[in-house]
Amino acid sequence: MSTTTTPEAAGARGDVRVISVVSIAHSVSHFFHLVIPPLFPWLKEAFQLSYSELGMLMTVFFVISGVGQSLAGFVVDRVGAVPVMLGALALFALSGVALALAPGYPGLLLGAALAGFGNASFHPVDFSIINRKIATARLGHAYAAHSLAGSLGWALAPVFVVTIAGLAGWREAFAATSLVALVVLVLVWRERATLEPPVHKSATGTVRAADDSTFGFLRLPAVWLSFAFFLAYSVALGGVQSFGPEAARQLHDFPLEWIGLCLTAYMLASAGGIAAGGFLANDPARAERVIAMCFGGAAVVATSIALLPWPGWSVPLLFAVMGVAGGIASPSRDLLIKRATPPGATGRVYGVVYSGLDVGMSLAPLAFGLVMDAHAPGFVGIGIALSQVSLIVGAFRAGRATRVRHGSGRAA
Repeated sequence: MSTTTTPEAAGARGDVRVISVVSIAHSVSHFFHLVIPPLFPWLKEAFQLSYSELGMLMTVFFVISGVGQSLAGFVVDRVGAVPVMLGALALFALSGVALALAPGYPGLLLGAALAGFGNASFHPVDFSIINRKIATARLGHAYAAHSLAGSLGWALAPVFVVTIAGLAGWREAFAATSLVALVVLVLVWRERATLEPPVHKSATGTVRAADDSTFGFLRLPAVWLSFAFFLAYSVALGGVQSFGPEAARQLHDFPLEWIGLCLTAYMLASAGGIAAGGFLANDPARAERVIAMCFGGAAVVATSIALLPWPGWSVPLLFAVMGVAGGIASPSRDLLIKRATPPGATGRVYGVVYSGLDVGMSLAPLAFGLVMDAHAPGFVGIGIALSQVSLIVGAFRAGRATRVRHGSGRAA
């Protein structure tokens, strides 16, 4: 008996294949976010560095990534997403080699810079592929898988590099990260035909443009409102990742070892929330409401950590609640940006919008560090909560601007 494959089933399998490859590549970009910080104790001892010099390594990473991300979108729209993805993975591999062979601090700065350049292109690349290749009915799941893979990359990196550094040394740990990038580079190269997006043409046979010029999308209010949204999002996330657990420890007097537990609870809960959020993101009309409910709840929890006398054992659970809320909102967040993107400008829009992430991630540790130096740990939670509340306002303003543009007859 012969079996036939329906076009719908074939399309679903093709979408799963694309989502899988893009998500794996995206996990590598998040993996390299946290390759260097876990090895700070080894680097400090090896090169006699100060904490400010160690912190500068990540500042270099995120500044280069932020500036490069806004420019990478133009490159993606011009040469295509797949070649840029391959180049980014090659830069990660080179970064691992540079860090492993670093003879001194300048070599470490070079490795951080190469990783920043590699990270710069990933959101324009990933969303250019997803938005052009994945069926609308499965976009929410695609965004969820993409975000989930990024969270897992964050979770894997510290365990990976610290384990290898403890067994063999920090240089060997960095060298191993280069191998991770090379393995995924080979995977993407093998699947390059699968990832190539179709070329959409108008009736006259010309490729559709986003506007009347290369920079026309910059005139859209929704683009800049989305940039501000991601800036606020990364300030909240940066606060949680940098000093949120330590501030909570000072307020609630739990063991020092639980600082890592708070962050792990947040990240794993966020990953679970992302998986659930993919189902809620199937309806674009409710994206703002999902974001408002989730970040409103997260803001309440952050404020309660700052102001209420919780027992120490409960604090990791509260971080997990915040993580779940942020994770559920993540696919709806990405869908909100898609609605703001004109045809033909996916790479450029995502490059500009997601550069807000890098700006916020470079500013948050400094800002919250100053708060901690002022011996005011409660204001760390308040600052995180205020950033989360601003996300609610930003989501509705960006959504309203998108609806106005669509209603005016501009290209959706």
